[in-house]
Amino acid sequence: MDAVRVALLREVLAGTQWPGDARRFAGSLRRSVAPAGGKLLLVGTEGYEPWHMAAHLVDEAAWSGLPELAPTLVRHRVRPGEPPHPSVGLGRLAAAGRGHTVLVVAPREPGEGLLERVHDARRAGATVLSLDGGDRDLGALAHDALSVPDGGAELDLDTVQHLVSAAAGENGLPAQRGSRRRLRDRLAGLADRLTAPPPSRW
Repeated sequence: MDAVRVALLREVLAGTQWPGDARRFAGSLRRSVAPAGGKLLLVGTEGYEPWHMAAHLVDEAAWSGLPELAPTLVRHRVRPGEPPHPSVGLGRLAAAGRGHTVLVVAPREPGEGLLERVHDARRAGATVLSLDGGDRDLGALAHDALSVPDGGAELDLDTVQHLVSAAAGENGLPAQRGSRRRLRDRLAGLADRLTAPPPSRW
């Protein structure tokens, strides 16, 4: 979803809680990663890997001049021979501590194993943030949470991820983007890439 579509989405949602809630949560994300830089861990559930959220944050990091927003995607299953970046398994959470931010994206129940690992990371000093479907246990672990109940009338968790990632990069220093025409071309290409299925070897 490009910047124009995000703006249109915010206009549609004007008068609801979501634009403000997304900006508030994005502010928590920025504040937690800024002091450390490069220590953002993004993890989903066993049945849901937040590939698109990872891609959005990588792009926002580049465009906003905030490299600390680029996450390491932590996966429940890592296949042999995959490139290094997506090959970070759940064991990475065991090394999380002070200075790290663990962002959990969980549309449904995260599962006891993930909850235990996130709890251990918090006890070790990591900041825990949660984009979730309303799970109480995960919400209780998080320093800040934004919940989108499954089947909500207004929007779903995927849409909220777009709002949050866009807001996370808004207050950064603008990168060198060239002319307006080049910017529009880059946005169009980015939109095509982000709406494509996640690669099998990212």
